[in-house]
Amino acid sequence: MLLLLEFIVGLPVVLVKVVWFIFYGILRYLVPMWLWRKKSVEGEIVLITGAGSGIGRQIALNFAKKGAQLVLWDVNGAGNKETARQVRELGAKVWTYECDVSNRQNVYNTAQKVKHDVGSVTILVNNAGIVSGNYFLDIPDEKIVKTLEVNTMAHFWTLKAFLPDMIKNDHGHIVTIASIVGEGGIGGMTDYCASKCAVKGLHDSILREMRVMKRNVKCTIVCPYTVTTGMFDGIQVRYQFLLPFLSPEYVGKKIVQAVQTDTDTLYLPPRLVVAMILMHTLPTRTQLVLEGFLNANEAIKGFVGRGRQR
Repeated sequence: MLLLLEFIVGLPVVLVKVVWFIFYGILRYLVPMWLWRKKSVEGEIVLITGAGSGIGRQIALNFAKKGAQLVLWDVNGAGNKETARQVRELGAKVWTYECDVSNRQNVYNTAQKVKHDVGSVTILVNNAGIVSGNYFLDIPDEKIVKTLEVNTMAHFWTLKAFLPDMIKNDHGHIVTIASIVGEGGIGGMTDYCASKCAVKGLHDSILREMRVMKRNVKCTIVCPYTVTTGMFDGIQVRYQFLLPFLSPEYVGKKIVQAVQTDTDTLYLPPRLVVAMILMHTLPTRTQLVLEGFLNANEAIKGFVGRGRQR
């Protein structure tokens, strides 16, 4: 009886909240992000994996402009140092570490060095990623394993290393760089799609655990379309003018804005929200017809890539 009474009393409150947050979500989508109120990240300790080039470098530069302190991880020592040089030119403090994020013990050991040298990381950006760029049966087993180790398992290790301090201090922000293909599969990218779908599930679960624990640890997942970092060189869809590839400068800027506005999910470009709604509602055969029109499942045939971290 008490349970029924609780349901009757609680349901209207829940419905009001649901309607409000739907309205709020639509409003946030319609209003450009640069107009939203932004929190300061000055003095925050931001750790970025895969910081030696591409999106990682641009995230670092944009955080540096906002007064954050940067901790840069990459297996590419030379690229990491170049990012650090550019960050220093902006007047920000920066520390660099060579770290293979696919190696759990390497992550844990390097994390301890960061805590000793710099302090507790307050913003963690899991950005490092690789892609093999081939159809499933043509991907060597070791490449499948490596893709999952870098793109997925590394997130577990960095979260294990830095999330406890965020929870203890009741302050932090987790940024997961996923992909639009993390919403579903596409031909020629089986291992990459699987890794991004998995990491999206991990991120969504962590967000909900933080809510249950009532911790002030924010979570932002980023789902971009193809970015011109070299990682996807050679990929070509039909009618590409409908959805041009994104520049890393644009993506890096939008990611930092998303952190400052506590955006839960960032699709880039924003109009991809419509595509995601269609993907999750249209029948599979309808999706295949549209994908065939765009040549999406054969776009990988010209793949060249650069075979290393973003």
